[in-house]
Amino acid sequence: MAESCAWILVLGAVLLCNLVKTLLPSVSSLLSKVLQKDADQETQMRLDIQSMKQELSTISMMDEFARYARLERKINKMTDKLKTHVKSRTGQLAKIKWMVSIVFYILQAVLMISLIWKYYADPVTVLPSKWIAPLERLVAFPSGVAGGVGITCWLVVCNKVVAVMLQAFS
Repeated sequence: MAESCAWILVLGAVLLCNLVKTLLPSVSSLLSKVLQKDADQETQMRLDIQSMKQELSTISMMDEFARYARLERKINKMTDKLKTHVKSRTGQLAKIKWMVSIVFYILQAVLMISLIWKYYADPVTVLPSKWIAPLERLVAFPSGVAGGVGITCWLVVCNKVVAVMLQAFS
């Protein structure tokens, strides 16, 4: 694997996955805006409620009690309708974010498993055995080459290094 520079492919895949992970909230918000067209309706309902409240403030409760009570009931009904609408939209938004995250993590797992499957027999690099003496077998997994760094260890190291670097930049 060291001769073919496939370790760069692994590092690039890890970097891409971590970058996409940081952009996941933005992607899910954009997707939810595309899928949910009810925001205009909510805005219109809010404007209607405000205009009715302004009209209510101009009516004298003592002089025109029936009209005042009717308008107040209408405002309450519209407010309740808006609350249920917002609650359902919020539930849909959470569901969309959850689905986007699940799809991303499934794709990431498939990518990592395919990389391990493709490069399981070849070490990323071979180091002197003394350098990694107590953990030699663990570091060499699954290649089993003495002093070698296996793809799984390389993936773990790349994930940690990329995560630390991205955290430093954000």
